[in-house]
Amino acid sequence: MKIRLIYPYWQKLARQTEFHLPPYGPVSFAATVPDDVEIEFIDDNLETWDYETDADIVALSIMLTCQIPKAMEIAAEYRKRGVPVMCGGIAAMLHADEVAPQVDSIFLGEAEGRTEKVLEDFRKGKMKRVYDYMGQLPDINLVGHARRDILNRDNYNYRGVQMLDLISASRGCKFNCFPCCTSYLGGRQFRPRPIDTVISELDAIQNNRVFMVDNSLSQDKEWLIDLFTEMIPLKKKWVSHPVMYDEKVMDLAAQAGCWYVYQAIFDTSDVIRDRIKMLKDHGIGIEGTILLGTDDHDEDYIKRLVDFLLEMELDIAEFTIMTPFPHTPLRAKLEKEKRILHNDWSKYTTDQVVYQPKEMSVESLQNMYDYCWDTFYAENGHQVHMGELFKQVIRKEMDDGTYRRYDPKRKTGFSAAQKAS
Repeated sequence: MKIRLIYPYWQKLARQTEFHLPPYGPVSFAATVPDDVEIEFIDDNLETWDYETDADIVALSIMLTCQIPKAMEIAAEYRKRGVPVMCGGIAAMLHADEVAPQVDSIFLGEAEGRTEKVLEDFRKGKMKRVYDYMGQLPDINLVGHARRDILNRDNYNYRGVQMLDLISASRGCKFNCFPCCTSYLGGRQFRPRPIDTVISELDAIQNNRVFMVDNSLSQDKEWLIDLFTEMIPLKKKWVSHPVMYDEKVMDLAAQAGCWYVYQAIFDTSDVIRDRIKMLKDHGIGIEGTILLGTDDHDEDYIKRLVDFLLEMELDIAEFTIMTPFPHTPLRAKLEKEKRILHNDWSKYTTDQVVYQPKEMSVESLQNMYDYCWDTFYAENGHQVHMGELFKQVIRKEMDDGTYRRYDPKRKTGFSAAQKAS
């Protein structure tokens, strides 16, 4: 049996340097597929391909709302050719009612321990239209090593610099932030993977740089202490969403190779100042994630916020426009207030205004998005700032002898570790 696994195109954030990380959904799904099934992976964002295939079934891994239009275009073409299509992923779960009629089968929920049954049904000609496991969380011990071998490594480097591989050490999030759909997708229960399993997977990743895509590394202090302690000998360099702002945890994170974190900056309070200072004191870089257009934002507020970012000398800043994705507290609020402008999912890219702001016009908020990028990067563009972050990690790797140069001629894609001369 052969599966053609496709990760559909999505429009990248305007004003940001375009680079591509290896998608995590497809390699996680691939890990749940039996060994006797052949997988052909296509990243629609990076590869030239055609619809001709000898695959028995096409699987669409859909992460983002803005991937929905292209995913449905692909599904329609294959179904027209008589090739069955199944789909899954975060966006499939968020848009299940819309997507289900356009594919042969939709999988809702987490795939561990379940994919084999779906494929068995397919072989027997009895594949269900809907496999609904929402709210039925599998045993976290079933989460195995992602199948990174299906990736074309040449696709995931920027100007010869290898991008980060993705891994998660836990699932679920006990928080319920207003723009986020995580509580709908995976519940509000924190589900850590066994630390020895995480360490084993990290050690097996050829790339020295990883992105820990956990919803939050701020949920269980003792687990974090144990995890980071075990990570120290690996000498990996990693990026994550915020790490718990506790002195012991932060110190261990730095020792374990924390390179930089995504820090949400929603105001200019002492709380935010203290968090930025703690990260800098531990030699950890900061990418500020700034959500524009909340109900307390007007043009003056946003301008003051940008001034604050410049004052705090962040390494990098990513500005996005608040976007009401399905099944978020934000969506429910704006729907109740009749402030959703449209459901053109191709425009739900977080750089376009799709709702009516409270304190600004739609046009004003769109203009402020451009103002933020232009002002923060007035002296040096986004590419320069990103380049400086990579210089920092290369220096750290050279200091501890873990620098690995990307080499497309090698099967692994990486040369042996090189010590700085």
